[in-house]
Amino acid sequence: MSTVLVTGATGFIGRRLVPALVDDGHTVRAMTRRPEQYDGPGEPVGADVMDPESLVAALDGVDVAVYLVHSLDDPDFERKDADAARNFSKAAATAGVRQIIYMGGLGADDGDLSAHLRSRREVEGLLGQDGVPVTVLRAAIVVGHGGISWEITRQLVKNLPAMIVPKWVGTRTQPIALDDVTRYLAGVVDKEEALDRVFEIGGTEQLTYLEMMTVAAELINGRKIPVVPVPVLTPRLSSYWLALVTDVDATTGRNLIDSMSTEVVVTDTSIRDVVPGEPLSYAESVRRALAERAAAAGSA
Repeated sequence: MSTVLVTGATGFIGRRLVPALVDDGHTVRAMTRRPEQYDGPGEPVGADVMDPESLVAALDGVDVAVYLVHSLDDPDFERKDADAARNFSKAAATAGVRQIIYMGGLGADDGDLSAHLRSRREVEGLLGQDGVPVTVLRAAIVVGHGGISWEITRQLVKNLPAMIVPKWVGTRTQPIALDDVTRYLAGVVDKEEALDRVFEIGGTEQLTYLEMMTVAAELINGRKIPVVPVPVLTPRLSSYWLALVTDVDATTGRNLIDSMSTEVVVTDTSIRDVVPGEPLSYAESVRRALAERAAAAGSA
């Protein structure tokens, strides 16, 4: 078994990955900027990817590092994410880390990528620039309680009796369950056949955003929601609209919306050769996200 550092251990994916890695028998360090507040499994370690010196102790003796860091809520996220990746790459190489695992964004390399997806691609390269082998998992929307993209969907169909939506709702994507993301991340840890490779991960279906909202509405409300697409609704206006009817801030909303006009579907299923198993359907992903939300509300 390996010593694994998980950055963003208290985040949407990290909080699910840490216990999965512990269950697999790994020694896990949960990296957070506020270790004194960490109450999950593993060993909490305090570090910040923007502070290179803080990474030295956090990475000492680490075999595998899982990098789950992004700054989507910041208007200057591209620069910040690039600087953070450079810091982490150098520190990981100095510490002798033998694998970095990164959660990237799905989308064709030759496509017209949004700033969000361009940044994810840049980070992929920067994490490996000092020689540590990088394993990249690229995903589209991750469906799970607390995920920003899923929360946008859930709150829209819950809060609105009808929706006037922009034309990007016709774009195809391939959502994936948080449970499957966790399984894939844990499954590539310290796997020789996963080093220096990019894997595409997704659920069983390719759906438009409109189809996703329709399925979610039926599971959440028990009925369909009337939807009226409009030809012109700019990313800026869309982000203000999201901020008005959901609790997602306008900056994060706009950075995500910029990506929603780009088709992001799985074209390579080689991840199943390394981590076997059939992913969950979108409907089952939604059911699990709703069940986790209900359980969290019940324990609050």
